Amino acid sequence: MKVLLVNGSLHAEGMTARQLSFVEEGLAAEDVEAAWFQVGAKPIQDCIDCGGCSGVGRCIFNDAANELIDAINDADGLIVGSPVYYGAAAGSLCCLLDRAFYAGDEHGPGFAGKPAAAVVNCWRAGTSAALDRLYKYFSIAQMPIITSHYWSQMFNGEYLGHDDGYGADIMRQLGRNMAQFLKGGLR
Repeated sequence: MKVLLVNGSLHAEGMTARQLSFVEEGLAAEDVEAAWFQVGAKPIQDCIDCGGCSGVGRCIFNDAANELIDAINDADGLIVGSPVYYGAAAGSLCCLLDRAFYAGDEHGPGFAGKPAAAVVNCWRAGTSAALDRLYKYFSIAQMPIITSHYWSQMFNGEYLGHDDGYGADIMRQLGRNMAQFLKGGLR
C-alpha cells in the first residue's frame, strides 16, 4: 500500500515537509509506504475552464497537474499538506488542485473512494479556513476523509523556537489512521 504525500509548500524542506514527515512516521509504523510529490516554486497555471479535459481526464496544460493526477491514481491514499498564507492554503497548491481534481476526477476516472486527508501549518492563525478549503476537494470527489485525534494542524516551530510536539503527535496518529483505514478499518 502507498499513500501520496503532497507537499504544497514552495520549500521542499520547510515546515510542511517536516509536518508530512511526521505523518510518514505514522504510516511507516503500520508498514505503509509513502510517496512524495513536491509542488515547488514553478509557476502553476490556473484553470481556464476551457473544457479540454472533458472525456480525457487530462489537463491541456501538460505540467504538474497531469503529473499529480497520475500520482493520485497510482496511490491508495492521499494526504495534502499546505502552509497557511494570509489565512488560507497556498495559492499555487489550490491552482494545482483545482486543475487536477477538475480534470482527473470530474472528467477522468475519478478519485471516489480513495481516502484523503489534509494537513496545514501556520505561525498563528488561519488553519481552520485552510483545512476547510482543502477538505472540499475530497468531499466533492467523494473521497473518505481521514482524521486524527484533533485538527490536523501544526504551529511553525521556527517561530516557537521548538517543534510543536502535540502537533507532531497529531500528524503521526493521522498517518496511523490512514494506514489502518486502508487495511480495512480503524482499530
